[in-house]
Amino acid sequence: MRIVTIKFVIAFKNAKIVISFIALFCNLYCFGQPQKTDVSLGQYPNIIYILADDLGYGDIHAYNPDGKIRTPNLDKLASDGIMFTDAHTSSAVCTPTRYGILTGRYNWRSPLKSGVLTGKSKALIPKERTTIASFLKKEGYTTAFIGKWHLGWDWAIKSGIDNTGEGWSAQDFKAIDFTKEIANGPNDLGFDYAYGHSGSLDMAPYVYVENARITQVPDKLTSNNLKYGWWREGPTSNNFIHEDVTPHFFEKAIQYIQDISKVDKPFMLYLALPSPHTPILPSENWQGKSKINPYGDFVMMIDDYVGKLLKVIENTGIENNTLVVFTSDNGCSPAADFNEMIAKGHYPSSIYRGHKADIFEGGHRVPFIVKWPDKIKKGNTSDKTICTTDFLATCADIVNIPLKDNEGEDSYSILPILLKPNSNNYQREVIIHHSINGSFAIRKGAWKMIFCPDSGGWSHPEPNSEDIENLPPFQLYNLVDDPGEKHNLFGKHLKISNKLLQLMITYIENGRSTPGKIQKNDPEGYGSKTWSQLKVFY
Repeated sequence: MRIVTIKFVIAFKNAKIVISFIALFCNLYCFGQPQKTDVSLGQYPNIIYILADDLGYGDIHAYNPDGKIRTPNLDKLASDGIMFTDAHTSSAVCTPTRYGILTGRYNWRSPLKSGVLTGKSKALIPKERTTIASFLKKEGYTTAFIGKWHLGWDWAIKSGIDNTGEGWSAQDFKAIDFTKEIANGPNDLGFDYAYGHSGSLDMAPYVYVENARITQVPDKLTSNNLKYGWWREGPTSNNFIHEDVTPHFFEKAIQYIQDISKVDKPFMLYLALPSPHTPILPSENWQGKSKINPYGDFVMMIDDYVGKLLKVIENTGIENNTLVVFTSDNGCSPAADFNEMIAKGHYPSSIYRGHKADIFEGGHRVPFIVKWPDKIKKGNTSDKTICTTDFLATCADIVNIPLKDNEGEDSYSILPILLKPNSNNYQREVIIHHSINGSFAIRKGAWKMIFCPDSGGWSHPEPNSEDIENLPPFQLYNLVDDPGEKHNLFGKHLKISNKLLQLMITYIENGRSTPGKIQKNDPEGYGSKTWSQLKVFY
């Protein structure tokens, strides 16, 4: 078969997406869209959403019995609830996945088309967009965020001082006025209480912000160049100690749960951990415990703190009607040193190919565990394909309030699966994946089509590497027969490729992947502006 390169031009203009493509090799075909099913549950549950940072699918023992990292508390969480084996983040990197979790919308519909934000970036989510927090707040929930934000907020700027620089250098922060409140942060998006830092733990500025106020003005510059404990140079507050940040956030979360459990009102806590992302800094009493490397030690430390948090939930008497989610924002980072871990028999991505940043499964397939004693039977496993964008629709289903057309455009409720793992009422049929450089993939059933010849990220073959021109322009894998994505079948199943291509076009054009009125995708913003093959010109 002659393989023809397809080129798309996608322009967000006048509320329409104009798609022109050359040498189309397929007939257009459209799949039907599902319908929403409401489920009434009576008393609303408390909701605690724990998001790890750069934790691989194979790093939890329950998901990878051959793995070498011991995670007894997360294993117990899985045995006490339901574990999803085919769960995916909406992106293979931090910021876009966090956008999708809170908004129920794919990040590439936002101004962020590729890459991530920095600790200085402006707010990505506008106040007008519904988030899980603003949605639940309207339904009577008390809402809280603790941890790593990494979705941008607007720092106060000193007048007359150059404010150039994106935030990758210590010099970029000279114009920030740390004595004044931030704007367009978590409190403006529905969180009654917010405490955290702006970017990843290796991104300056290193300050805590509580309810829009910097808790302590930074008065020094810090950096670290150690292999595992590396972070960029930048302004640092005296009360911001990198080694203590993860324990500190858990302690804040535990205190919050203890206090809010005394209030006769449901609550939602979004606990966004900065770990085990770099800098990899296990506490002294955890160093060497995994017998693998510092990353393994760090994962074990996180597992222990999750256990402590779960114990507090039990002790406060709210366990039965508290829904706890534990997942990760993408796959394990190569900064954890895959070769070192593999030499000791541990595979952070388990059987899957790639890692953080990649379009391959290791980039976005993550552990996803849910416990809710009142509603979820113990010891269940689901192989349904779900996405982290699905949580907004799930919350809407729990409180029995339908989402509006401009809310959660890529969110499907997983509540039917939580209540009955073999339920056929879960409506998602297709999921779209996205890599750090903005490459797309689409998955339906066993079939996954990748719209680039490479990893789209950091593993081999890297984008623009020398051997790329000798590869087929697209990739097609049957994940049932080939979960490791070793055998590219592109060109051998033309009908399947055609259907997946048309689905991709339809979901881009419609501004949504759920039923409802066509929505606008946001205009150009951050990210790459030049693409080839199924790559986008903004």
